[in-house]
Amino acid sequence: MRDRRVTPPYPFSAVVGLDDLRLALTLNAVSPAIGGVLARGEKGTAKSTVVRALHALLPPIAVVPGCRFACDPAAPDPQCPDGPHSDGRPPETRPARLVELPVGATEDRLVGALDLERALTEGVRAYQPGLLAAAHRGVLYVDEVNLLADHLVDTLLDAAGMGRAYVERDGVSVRHAARFLLVGTMNPEEGELRPQLLDRFGLTVEVAASRRPAERAEVVRRRLAYEADPEAFAARWAADDAELAARIVEARDRLPDVELSDAALRRITAVCAAFDVDGLRADLVTARTAVALAAWYGRDHVTDDDIRRAAELALPHRRRRNPFDAPGLDRDLLEKALQEAAADDPEPEGPDDSPDGPADGGGPDGGGPDDGPGDGPDRGGSGSDVPDGGPAEGGTPSTEAADTAPDGTGPEVPAGPVPTGRPSAADTPKDAPRLPGAAPEQPAVQAAAPYRTKLITVPGVGRSRSDATGRRSLAESRRGRVVRSTRTDGRVTDVHLTATLLAAAPHQRTRGRTAGLLVEKQDLREAVRRGRESNTILFCVDASGSMAARKRMAAVKGAVLSLLLDAYQRRDTVGLVTFRRDGATLALPPTGSIEVAARRLDELPTGGRTPLAAGLVKAADVIRLERRRNPHRRPLLVVVTDGRATYGKNAGDEARRAAAYLAADGVASVVVDCEDGPIRLGLAQDLAVHLGATALRLGELSADGLATIARAA
Repeated sequence: MRDRRVTPPYPFSAVVGLDDLRLALTLNAVSPAIGGVLARGEKGTAKSTVVRALHALLPPIAVVPGCRFACDPAAPDPQCPDGPHSDGRPPETRPARLVELPVGATEDRLVGALDLERALTEGVRAYQPGLLAAAHRGVLYVDEVNLLADHLVDTLLDAAGMGRAYVERDGVSVRHAARFLLVGTMNPEEGELRPQLLDRFGLTVEVAASRRPAERAEVVRRRLAYEADPEAFAARWAADDAELAARIVEARDRLPDVELSDAALRRITAVCAAFDVDGLRADLVTARTAVALAAWYGRDHVTDDDIRRAAELALPHRRRRNPFDAPGLDRDLLEKALQEAAADDPEPEGPDDSPDGPADGGGPDGGGPDDGPGDGPDRGGSGSDVPDGGPAEGGTPSTEAADTAPDGTGPEVPAGPVPTGRPSAADTPKDAPRLPGAAPEQPAVQAAAPYRTKLITVPGVGRSRSDATGRRSLAESRRGRVVRSTRTDGRVTDVHLTATLLAAAPHQRTRGRTAGLLVEKQDLREAVRRGRESNTILFCVDASGSMAARKRMAAVKGAVLSLLLDAYQRRDTVGLVTFRRDGATLALPPTGSIEVAARRLDELPTGGRTPLAAGLVKAADVIRLERRRNPHRRPLLVVVTDGRATYGKNAGDEARRAAAYLAADGVASVVVDCEDGPIRLGLAQDLAVHLGATALRLGELSADGLATIARAA
């Protein structure tokens, strides 16, 4: 007989390290108005584990019986679609929900919509609530939020910020409460969120695995104990979790009574102004976080330590000025802003600065804001013995188990060479002899400033299978203007009303209809929309000695950096192949993180002969693999070279054959001609002819308005 017992989640109190993440989550549990938490970090750091562990601490909620929108019986939503609630039934109590939003979710699944199929075939006006309604008064968790379509992220953050969801589509006009603890996790290497979307998250935490062997060992020890007997392990930490749950309830009750003085508010605004953040959302979030910190630590007023800690959580991701900037906070500037604000304060110093006050703004137990929640007694050799400030995972989720070595000592090293953007020792030994006539090794040069580039698109019309709003090439997808209709055997989610009525009209007499219009399932027609898609942009960059001549590489790197910025804005994935000396290297597999691509480009050395054929062959291999992984994302090859081919016998013929192979394979390409000087050989132009590509001179990339079409043979 199957064991139907539910495995208890990993205890929140048993998590080792991750102090910032635990504190940020706890503060949002105390005050959901903060606006949620975004956890950015490498894979295998227990981000998902901590979120699920916090959910288990949330107190149960009372709901109106039968209400699909989890209305509070004490204060039901007057606009609830299931209201009014006046049947006199006693309220029900149930646990707060943890709703997980999958990356492939549609807008209908998120906000809900009218069931058009039932409306047309049965005449029923039925509204199906979405995940925003299900998450009301609970937790909405979005793993890999950076891979979610931008319009879904925007809708999600709008609801989280306003506490209410608005559905105005397909004849449906619904408003309902949607107050939830929003948690997003992401791996920056897979792509960044846009700065305007980052700003919508209340707090952001950088998560990384501890590099301390003792702390990593404790993580593994606890995880193995949990996997061996989850019930027994959870029971060992039940008292600590219960204490934390009670403390969350107490902090919620204390929150309305916490005083945010005018002096404290001036210091908050002074700090935000000093960091030159856009808008006033940073000031609001910092103030709400500081108040929640005071409530969490049992105080009735906000202290400087609360403001300092709140700023460390609320401001780093709001300082980004362009996609290549890494989030961060200058702590010296923070202290300077606080000191200057205190010096301008005409009021006497608050209780937090008195000799008898806690030095670190500690609560009743003497812990300061830096103490993460859940630092209970020592269980198995950790607890207070674990050094502060060294984040580590408290149990890796099963989906991330492959990132841990079998012996539990840390991340498993993948087999084979790992592309790093720099040649490996095997590729470039220090004592390796140079070929006769080869250009000497050149140090990496800094890229010129990026600029706005022309739009380069893939020809034809793609077939996108997602709701993602790409901005490069034309494609038929679920978003955009309606261009035609089609008949489908599956469920119709986007009905083309005119085509459906025209399909049903000729059959009304045979169906016995004398008045009105009877629509059956076979009459339904799906609307086909045309918008724009994102693409996979593969850069094939010549890093040979000829490219380093006359400081040309700085301009080349600036051009590629500009194209990377354009790819980021259009939601493309990017990859980087470089070729020099005697071969080609995949410096960066296709990824959504242009931050990583820019870093690899910045580290790119130059020198040696020009194996142009090897670079084109490597690019063809990468494109072939990407087509298998994602056949609906069309590739675009951007070759940045002066067209010289100087490595190997018949180097020019080999390069032309490789180019012809790419053209025959239907790969859309653009050649950026980097040749300069008074005498031009036109080799890059010849390469473009064999690739069936458009050729652009390096100086022609920067322009306004005109589009450049990548033509494939």
